[in-house]
Amino acid sequence: MGKLRSIFWIPLLAVFFAAPAWGSGTEHVVPILLYHRFGPVARDAMTVRTTVFAAQLEYLRSHGYRVVPLKEVVAYIRGIGPPPPPHSVVITADDGHQSVYTDLFPLVRRYHIPVTLFIYPSAISRASYALTWDELRTMHDSGLVDIQSHTYWHPNFRTEKKRLAPQAYAKFVAMQLERSKATLDKELGIKVDMLAWPYGIYDEGLMRDAAGAGYVAAFTMVRAPAGPADDVMALPRYLVTDQDAGKAFGRLLKTNSR
Repeated sequence: MGKLRSIFWIPLLAVFFAAPAWGSGTEHVVPILLYHRFGPVARDAMTVRTTVFAAQLEYLRSHGYRVVPLKEVVAYIRGIGPPPPPHSVVITADDGHQSVYTDLFPLVRRYHIPVTLFIYPSAISRASYALTWDELRTMHDSGLVDIQSHTYWHPNFRTEKKRLAPQAYAKFVAMQLERSKATLDKELGIKVDMLAWPYGIYDEGLMRDAAGAGYVAAFTMVRAPAGPADDVMALPRYLVTDQDAGKAFGRLLKTNSR
């Protein structure tokens, strides 16, 4: 499998000619895939079996898709970077579950692909199910893993807005957005500037608050490809489940035309 490590970065013209054309006109759209947990069995709706994930990566490789860094797609959408290569796809994982290190990361290294993790730092090195700071540092130091914010403790903003008075809610939102960035920056020596909305919940006020807190892009769970026509503070992602195997995974990738 070692010979496959750089396969996503090498132009394979014969394969690309057979791959689907995405987007229309001059607009490029890219599917951003969203994962949460991995394991030997799918114990819940958010867990993808590790064997299924490995098969999905092999599908991408064998069908001429290129896994590209999320930051490159965001730069293009913001108008400050070039279009992504043909047949690009992005891989992200939310929350910071232990299986990201034990199951996802070995495959990331095997296939030599970039991924982005959206982390809520209140759980790191504290919750039994969560990653540790050392594990995050190891992944970041590989050069393949970008780490970004998922707020500080993954709140339901819709519930909190109903529960709190307006001033208290504003302070709560600011804490969730700012403390997450500050903690990740300090612990990992990075500069966080992207955000995944917990539960995919967002509104106009939250988008303004996120931009004011220094985020340049934010992500939802709307099942659509991301492109310049989207609001950069509410970019869509495809939630991948254990059912997205084989032909179902191929169908998911082919729904990204506009």
